[in-house]
Amino acid sequence: MDSDSLAAAALLAGLSRASGILAELHHPFVRSAPFAAFLPPAGARTGVMFTLPDGREVTVAVSVAASGGGVLQVDGAVTLDGEPLLDLPRRTAVELGDALAVLDEYAADVAQPTGRLLDQLLDEIV
Repeated sequence: MDSDSLAAAALLAGLSRASGILAELHHPFVRSAPFAAFLPPAGARTGVMFTLPDGREVTVAVSVAASGGGVLQVDGAVTLDGEPLLDLPRRTAVELGDALAVLDEYAADVAQPTGRLLDQLLDEIV
């Protein structure tokens, strides 16, 4: 297997780990749906979308994308109808292994407060 194929396999494995972490997020009173999307021209985003009883949507997601010069950018956020509730700083890495380590970290960082954030939003509705 050549180095490009190994890198693609490592990237797929990293995205699968992040998807798995986020797909496990559930709340007993909020509908959820995991998602994954391609970010043109060279990136991917994965996460879970929660739909509150009042119709607002909470998105918990991480992404990794290639930018110019072989640099990889990793993002993570929790948003309410597109407005940030938690916005992790964009981090860059030149090495794929470093970017995947950040992706793993960011998946855990956005997953951890999700239950509490959903409970707060539900309390606001009642």
